[in-house]
Amino acid sequence: MNRTLVYRVGEAEQGLRIEQYLRRRGYSRQNLTELKKMPDSVLVNGTGCILKKILSAGDELEVRIEETEKCEKILPSEIPLNIVYEDEDLLVVNKPAGLPMHPSMKNYEYSLANALVWHYQQKGKLFVFRCANRLDRDTSGLTVVAKHMVSANILSAMGYRHEIQREYLAIVRGKVRPDSGIIDAPLSRKEGSVIERKVDFEHGEHAVTHYRVLEEKNGHSLVLLRLETGRTHQIRIHMKYLGFPLIGDYLYNPDMEYIGRQALHSYHLSFLHPITQEKMDFTAPLPEDMRKVLMG
Repeated sequence: MNRTLVYRVGEAEQGLRIEQYLRRRGYSRQNLTELKKMPDSVLVNGTGCILKKILSAGDELEVRIEETEKCEKILPSEIPLNIVYEDEDLLVVNKPAGLPMHPSMKNYEYSLANALVWHYQQKGKLFVFRCANRLDRDTSGLTVVAKHMVSANILSAMGYRHEIQREYLAIVRGKVRPDSGIIDAPLSRKEGSVIERKVDFEHGEHAVTHYRVLEEKNGHSLVLLRLETGRTHQIRIHMKYLGFPLIGDYLYNPDMEYIGRQALHSYHLSFLHPITQEKMDFTAPLPEDMRKVLMG
């Protein structure tokens, strides 16, 4: 993807080198290294410059990102996409349950990455799949994908600092009591498994989930969950630890009477745009298979 970013240097930034200015904007050292390899990638007031040039207040700094890399190993596949939002820096996709994020050894062609490579190929654009918040294959809902190296790096750093707010909807059997609270239980890998996780207060990584019951219908509870950390299978393990595992979860609670996948949906995302700093806020309605559980 190609992208041109234009910045106006303020009084407080006068005297900074270009590389210092861009680092403050969230560019990584790797981003700067890549920019050096691109022709005419950095201009000040219309003139090409090296990254050590000193900036003055009022300068117009132009950064031209011209990426020639593409996902050589990801085959384009025509798979329906529900793109909720798109601009020059990122897109937000409402992913269906059953669609993996990436291809795997036994599945080369059916993933969100395959779908997006095909989508941009039709537009005549190169695309590298860079996802900011990964979802399990059978978890539906919102995910953010960066469209170039700078937005990818900034979104990744935001995720590491927990600056991407994520809320999920889940369905469990019975009445959850207490009906709201905080689950603070560290997680680690389960012995003998490369996939499963467990609560582990001795060796686990810090993990915190906030939950609140929204409604109780048809013998089930719809629970809103907000992640404070983002560990693998965090919600699935934390709700099981609470005594209310998600229905349909083949790993941790194979209760398939009402649904054939874990009843978990990435419902709400909010974050500051990595380039414009505008507040971004998205919601995705409860999918039909989860809605039917509550309706009976």
